[in-house]
Amino acid sequence: RLRPDRSSTKIVIRPDPRRWKDVAETVIIGGGCVGVSLAYHLAKAGQKDVVLLEKSELTAGSTWHAAGLTTYYHPGINLKKVHYHSIKLYESLEAETGQAVGFHQPGSIRIASTPVRVDELKYQMARTHWHPTPQWLITPEKIKELFPLLNMDKVLAGLYNPGDGHIDPYSLTMALAAGARMYGAQIYNPALVSGLTPTSDGKWDVQTPHGTIRANRIVNATGFWAREVGQQIGFDHPTIPVHHQYVVTATVPEVKALKAELPVIRDLEGSYYLRQERDGLLFGPYEKEEKMVLQDSWVRDGVPPGFGKELFESDLDRIMHHVEMAMEMVPVLKNADIINIVSGPITYTPDLLPMVGPHQGARNYWTAIGFGYGVIHAGGIGKFLSDWIVTGEPPYDLIECDPNRYGKWTTVPYLCAKARESYGFNNVVGYPKEERFAGRPTNRTSGVYELLKGKASMGFHAGWEQPHWFYKPGDNAGYKPSFRRTNWFGPVGRECKLVMEKVGVVDLTPFGKFMVKGKDSHKLLDRLFANTMPKVGLTNISHMLTPTGRVYAEVTITQLTPGEFLLITGSGSELHDLRWMEKEVAEGAYDVDISNVTEEIGVLGVAGPKARDVLQKLTQEDMSDASFKFLHCKPIQLGGINLRAIRISYTGELGWELYIPHKDMAAVYQAIMAAGEDEGIDNFGTYAMSSLRLEKGFRGWGAEMNCDTNPLEAGLDYFIKLNKHADFIGKAALQEIKAKGLKRKLSYITMETDDVDPEGNETIWLNGKVVGNTTSGAYSYTAQQSLAFAYLPVELCSVGQKVEVEMLGRKYPAMVVQEPLVLTEPTRTRLQKKSKA
Repeated sequence: RLRPDRSSTKIVIRPDPRRWKDVAETVIIGGGCVGVSLAYHLAKAGQKDVVLLEKSELTAGSTWHAAGLTTYYHPGINLKKVHYHSIKLYESLEAETGQAVGFHQPGSIRIASTPVRVDELKYQMARTHWHPTPQWLITPEKIKELFPLLNMDKVLAGLYNPGDGHIDPYSLTMALAAGARMYGAQIYNPALVSGLTPTSDGKWDVQTPHGTIRANRIVNATGFWAREVGQQIGFDHPTIPVHHQYVVTATVPEVKALKAELPVIRDLEGSYYLRQERDGLLFGPYEKEEKMVLQDSWVRDGVPPGFGKELFESDLDRIMHHVEMAMEMVPVLKNADIINIVSGPITYTPDLLPMVGPHQGARNYWTAIGFGYGVIHAGGIGKFLSDWIVTGEPPYDLIECDPNRYGKWTTVPYLCAKARESYGFNNVVGYPKEERFAGRPTNRTSGVYELLKGKASMGFHAGWEQPHWFYKPGDNAGYKPSFRRTNWFGPVGRECKLVMEKVGVVDLTPFGKFMVKGKDSHKLLDRLFANTMPKVGLTNISHMLTPTGRVYAEVTITQLTPGEFLLITGSGSELHDLRWMEKEVAEGAYDVDISNVTEEIGVLGVAGPKARDVLQKLTQEDMSDASFKFLHCKPIQLGGINLRAIRISYTGELGWELYIPHKDMAAVYQAIMAAGEDEGIDNFGTYAMSSLRLEKGFRGWGAEMNCDTNPLEAGLDYFIKLNKHADFIGKAALQEIKAKGLKRKLSYITMETDDVDPEGNETIWLNGKVVGNTTSGAYSYTAQQSLAFAYLPVELCSVGQKVEVEMLGRKYPAMVVQEPLVLTEPTRTRLQKKSKA
């Protein structure tokens, strides 16, 4: 299988002689494998007037020189689906289009050579069995059988994916292009996009040297040109090119003598991949932060004009450490002659995940950019985006790739620091509750960050630093990740006890916060949300649904004054939710104003049986049950500072959330802590809040509910008002779902465990068969046992049903129980009053 010549060549491009369209449904900008895949899928789905514009020639950029690896494996839950769809497409593409794609499927093995790596493989296996992905944990003997050229001295286990392999990126792209044209898409090149102008009705004028195309939507799929295209409409997309090198050897006699192609191996400790290339080997390392190279000049000054199929100068010295480790693992490499070293640009985002979907702040502008692994993502992402564009909602939840997870806090220094870190993190151990510290803190720090940063283990949430747990003298402080209970286990129990028995304070500033007001505000929110709108001074929990009735977002809504609403969403959902709301405003022509006030308002949660006593010392407002009821909101003065207080608590205990002008947050915090000394007040973090919310049976968005679930199966019936007059989005679909009946439901399970607790997304077994999956889990310090939410078939949801939950290679006994394990404070108070009566 011959590859395109990797040397620098001069390309002569002749103008396309065809008559250009001047209108299009979708214009895709960029002719790499991702953009061409989207054109193929849209056209195949029946969309008319699909146009792809490529500035030079197809595959120019990162596609043509890619190593072409394909794997079913991904540690993410739904990115597994992307990989799966890609491989299944590539298996059939040649037969469909008549174009050879050079697809080799010898399988792949991830090598574990330390005990913690074996734990990592077991951790990932527990998250795979409930997916269709073929994946197995295999012994050293089986690894040796599949890859006889390995030195097995350090090999302990392997993660094997049959069907993995590699594909020729150039041939793949050309086959996708042939398919796109076959189904009616138009592909134009050379076609430089010189300007993008939005129209008043949400369309785009796409300017090229050949004329202007009026498009209903545009998709930026331009690889390392993504920033330049985004800047045409005012976006600085956080993408940066990274120098990635791989080495190709001449024929290796031992490889040539083999009867079957070698599987791809990934040596996790050596941080490299290695595969067979004809009768030789191809070896690609991921260097550590201090050695890898960013092409940051392209971020500052733009990509050099004409750059397309050029390469960077190679630097073998930079990767020698990895070469030596590969030679130790695959000894035949020692005598292999190098015939080519490829060093080309691949695009990275701060977290190494692509930016896929519609972008907040510009109508009908979509991105498919930031692909560090474009070849394996291309097929699945093309299908994912095509389905979303055609149906109006994502086919499944992929919020980790939402372009709106980044904001103005994502500066160039942050981008560079995180991309450098992420490149080096390609093969680090993927622990639960993983934290990466490069580029932190950003300019998004809460008003109490300086007071807390030395006392807590901080987590990162949408640019914010937020305490996970707090240190005390004698604690084993610091970030010590593990697949088992680790240094935070005891301190988190201490914080849970604090909230259950005394009073604690938690920083909730990362919440996304919006003010919605205007003549049509009530009408808009009634259309967007499945719950009825709260009256003035009241708060409720509401859900935005997709047209097919799945949960797009969970939001806390308070009506402050007539027609003025405060909306609160999770930290990772801020711009994700705002984009959805802005889309409805534009399409429905609502007379409303939506302001994102996330960075203007700090939030403190005060929770515990003594919370009222502490707050009452600081305000003239009556904080009693009779005067300040659950789910009520009041403007109050606390310690002389004006703020809003909502009686609500995500711990399920007596509590208030205080919405404070950011500049006053530290003063309010210090006043609360001083006032609560006699009550034993202290700090608590998000780990304790998570444990407390789970034992109270509170669902979490992104876990128990998301775009993979409907609210009825998630047990959210109380918040879904199917009888309300307004025709909210998803109402008709939910009525149909209810009429047909549910096939699965969210269940509440307790587990018999030892030193490991559920995290979520573990496989559930019954009689040797996979029957479901957990969604989130934790240890309940109040009930002294592990618990989790889990989706199970309706027939297995009865209290007392026994199942098994897979964790770290073991199946732990579990049982469906009545939820919740611990009653919430409002419920306990109500039952106490009823008992007295």
